[in-house]
Amino acid sequence: MLVGWKNSIDTAVVTAGVKLLLGSLVIALCIAGCLASVTFADPLKSSHYQFQETTLGGIGTTDTHSTSYQTAGTGGILGLGSSADADFQIEAGGTTTADPALAFAVTNGNVSFSNFSPSTPTTATSSFQVSNYTSYGYVVQIFGSPPSSIGGHTLAAMASAATSQTGIEQFGINLVANTSPVSFGANPDPGQFGVGNAEPNYATTGSYRYVSGDLIAYAPKSSGVATYTISYLINVSSLTPGGKYSGGQTIICTGTY
Repeated sequence: MLVGWKNSIDTAVVTAGVKLLLGSLVIALCIAGCLASVTFADPLKSSHYQFQETTLGGIGTTDTHSTSYQTAGTGGILGLGSSADADFQIEAGGTTTADPALAFAVTNGNVSFSNFSPSTPTTATSSFQVSNYTSYGYVVQIFGSPPSSIGGHTLAAMASAATSQTGIEQFGINLVANTSPVSFGANPDPGQFGVGNAEPNYATTGSYRYVSGDLIAYAPKSSGVATYTISYLINVSSLTPGGKYSGGQTIICTGTY
């Protein structure tokens, strides 16, 4: 009988010139410009979009201050949220900073398995969330070794995407909902304003892989909170040494520009 392992997922964030917020999630809204007064003009249009109305904005101030106070405010905003196609993206809402920011949190980082058996696959899940503001997107990587025993034996990582096979050593993950070998995991959840995808190597239900350093998730543009679930699969063979197995992975989220 093999004893299951407990995996602690640490978090680390590297950036490309963005502000970081660790341990908490920030949902930031970008704005379309607000005009201090009503403006009349010919319809705004290009080959990709057109404004049907001849007025924009409501009321607002971007910098009102004295020696004792400072404020910024808007009024009459008619829209909130994101509008996009293949050629442009607009975020609408209240006045906020133009500084880019990236927020990342592991929401379930302790992965515990039951006892391993050569005849039965073992599964578990963990989860993390990402939001990014005014960047062109982000990528998520995973680093670390498969679980190993106190005696020094390391379970075999799945270098190529494959299905679960009992009786041979396998350690793999994906980021989608699975029905094989059991029903577990979940597809990326972008929420109401989020954007997020599993990388192709980790985006097929019932197919698993683990290569340290791989990209596992990404977003091609600014995003609200997106939630990802990592599905873990372990198979062992009858020759796998017994003992307690443990390991850990580090997840790195990087803003892209």
